[in-house]
This record gives sequence, C-alpha cells and structure tokens, in this order.
Amino acid sequence: MTLTATDPLWTSNDVRDALDATVSGTWQCWGLSIDSRSVERDDMFFALSGPNFDGHNYVQDALNKGAVAAVVEREIDGIDNNQLVIVKDVRQAMVDLGQAARNRVSIPIVALTGSVGKTSTKEALWASLGRYRKTHASVSSFNNDIGVPLSLARMPADCEFAVFELGMNHAGEIRDLVAQVRPNVAIVTNVELAHSEFFDSAEGIADAKAEIFEGLTGDMVAILNIDNAHYERLKDHATRCGAKKFITFGMEDNADVYPSQYVLHDDCCCVNAHVGPKNMTYKIGQPGLHWVMNSLAVLAAVDQVGGDLGLAGLALAEISPLPGRGQRRRIYFDEGSDVNFLLIDESYNANPASMKASLETLGATTVKGRGLKIAALGDMAELGDDADLLHASLGQYILANGIDRVYLTGEHMKALSRQLPADVLAGHYHDTDDLYQAVRSDLKHNDVIMVKGSRSTGMNRLVDDLKELDHSQYKQVG
Repeated sequence: MTLTATDPLWTSNDVRDALDATVSGTWQCWGLSIDSRSVERDDMFFALSGPNFDGHNYVQDALNKGAVAAVVEREIDGIDNNQLVIVKDVRQAMVDLGQAARNRVSIPIVALTGSVGKTSTKEALWASLGRYRKTHASVSSFNNDIGVPLSLARMPADCEFAVFELGMNHAGEIRDLVAQVRPNVAIVTNVELAHSEFFDSAEGIADAKAEIFEGLTGDMVAILNIDNAHYERLKDHATRCGAKKFITFGMEDNADVYPSQYVLHDDCCCVNAHVGPKNMTYKIGQPGLHWVMNSLAVLAAVDQVGGDLGLAGLALAEISPLPGRGQRRRIYFDEGSDVNFLLIDESYNANPASMKASLETLGATTVKGRGLKIAALGDMAELGDDADLLHASLGQYILANGIDRVYLTGEHMKALSRQLPADVLAGHYHDTDDLYQAVRSDLKHNDVIMVKGSRSTGMNRLVDDLKELDHSQYKQVG
C-alpha cells in the first residue's frame, strides 16, 4: 500500500503553477479532500459545487479542521485570502492538478475496468505492488469523473507504481477518464450485463469498456480475460488502439496466466498458477472462484510492470474482504451464549454476474449442524427491458448451489419469486424493514446468510440491522 509521505504532496508554488491560480499564501499540503467532514490536518480542500450544494459554504469548516488552503471560485467573507486558491472553475482545477501530477511522474501505471470485480482487483493489485515498492491507487470506488482526477491529484511525485480504477454507466465515460490517466497497462476483468439499461446490447457494453485501450501509452500492454465471451472483440479494439502486447488470464491452459490447481475453502483459496513460464503457489485471503480469477489478473499485471511475484503472493494471502464486498462476521445473537449465525455482506452492488458469483460462494460455504444457507436479495438496478428475465434467471443458480431459503425485496425480484419452489422461497417483502423482521424471526444457530442487492435497494441497511443483533465484539472471519 502507499507508504508514509516524506515530502509534501503539493506546495503553494506547485499549485499556483499547475492551476494558473491566484495564490497569496505560502504553505504545503499533504493531502486533498472534497468533503469537509473528512478533512485532515494539512489537507487542501476543493470547494466543489453541484445542483443541491455549494462547497464554498463549507470552506470555514474545512479550515477549522486543519486544512491549509481551499480551492475556490471567489473570495469568502471572513477568510484570509492567504488560505484561498482562487480559480475560475473548481472542478476543472481538480482535473488540471491531476494532470500536473500525471505529468511529473514516469512510472508504470495500471488502469482497470470491468463489469465485476473492479474495486476488489484494484485493491489486491495495490497491495501486491505495495509490498514491493511505493504504490499509489485510487481509494474505495473513486472511479468516476470526480474520483479519477482526485485520485490522480493525490498521486505523490515519488511513488513507483500507480493503479487506477475506471468505471462507467454510459459510452464515452471511460474514454474521458483514461485520457487523464494515460496508463501503460490496461486490464478488463470481464464484460457482463451491468448498466444494460443504457446500452442496446452486451456488445455495446464491451465497446464502452474497450475505451480503456484508447489511453494506453508507453509499453501499451492489454491484459484480458480469455474466458469472457467478448475477448475477441476487446482484443480487436486494443489492436486498433495500438496495443503492443497482449497477456491473457483464464481458468484453462490456453491463457498466459492460469491455475493448474486450486482449492476453494470457506475463508480462502489455495492456488497453484502459471504466470507465463513461471510457476507459483499462493493463498488468497478471500473465498470464491471469482477471487481465483481476480488473482490471475493481479499476477499478470504485477509481472508486466516488473513487480515481485513472491511478494504479490504474500499480499494476496493477507487481503481482507471489504465492507459490502464479501466481508464476513459471526453474529452472536443470544447474549451470554455461543448461539450465532454467519453474515456475508455483499450489499455494495449487484448485477447478474456478481449475483452468480455470490450465490456460488454461499453454496460452497460449510454450514455446521442444522444451519441453513440463506440468501437475502434485493433488486439489480439498471438492467433495462430484460430486468425481469435476468432476475428470474437467478433461480437456476440458487437451486444449483443448494441455497436453502431465499428472502426477496424489490419490484424485479417478484420475477424470481415466481421461479422458486415453495420450500426455498421464504417470501417477497415490501422493503428491507419488512425483510429484516422476517429474517430476524427465522434466523437460528449456525445459519449462514448472504445479503446482496444494488445500492439503490438499500440492502446495506439490512446488513447494519443484522450487525446490531451482535452481543459480542465483532469477529471478522473471512
């Protein structure tokens, strides 16, 4: 991960030159923030504005918390101009500072996108390269028109690797983002039906993801999932964009990076993989076949940028699940006893591919005693005219993976409810509050419950409510 900085991120002179701004004071900043609530001492605050808010109203709060300066579009009553960086457009200033950060480094930069697994793969790659040398990466899911320039502007001048995640809902969005990042290596983890409300076909989604190759510079390496149905289409795009080298990853030996053996456990995976001519054995600190695939993409990238594969293997063993992306907690819901259930939090987001992966992981989880495997599922958003059909299709994965009980909420999940046998369907509920009451009354010792849905369905609130049942210190087990 990123090491502690020994030099300031930006000085007042740096900012003046990069933004052609009015800067009266002399200062150094060690971080950047766009949210006054999360400002840390010695940050520089960007007073971004939108339809329903004006960041200029929070400049004083940011300065009170220790920010050394604020990027603004006007003078502010009561605030010394020595603490202000006055620009024409705050959002454009953030983009310009990101470009200044990009221009001052000459290092291997990896950009990645995909329908599923972007953030998890980025985090694993960040950890793997960070074991070797100072590495910068976009935090959380900072992958849009605000997150990417902010992440670039936060890139230290002395880092030796950088990793950026690029997201999109519409065609053209990745094109704009990758033009800012200008990576040497581009990864597409996969292309699946996500955000299909905004596309006429899966091929259209593939074309939008392939925009990532338009920004390749330097060595121009494309890393592709050879098992994905759109592999050839993606490769054609990359070829037209001038990619000089193609590296494939997949589950079979027709890929450049593939597993010769793997074992899936409840809380980890053990893998023996070929990375080109190299062979390595490693552990992944997360369960699920999708994590084996994620790790192959990570190792391919580490190898291509000159990282240390051995250290990458150690980093993969230590990765822990992110909230909403597979984090597991044992909930002791009977005070003073060991009566408990296992909560698997997959509530961050959902599409058909990630639902399938989560159901497979739940199906592979060992259940003790008379416990049940339970899925609590909310709608998958942005699926367009095929939404009901795609929700109904989840039934095959529920039955194939031996899920015992399913609790549903959301308009489109009604289509799934009609596909499930009576002994599997617990019910379809009006909202997450009603769903929680039903789940709470049914949960018993040794049950395993996986919660998943698109962010708009608020399934994270169900996770929070279930956590509130815990009478012990939370125990992370996977």
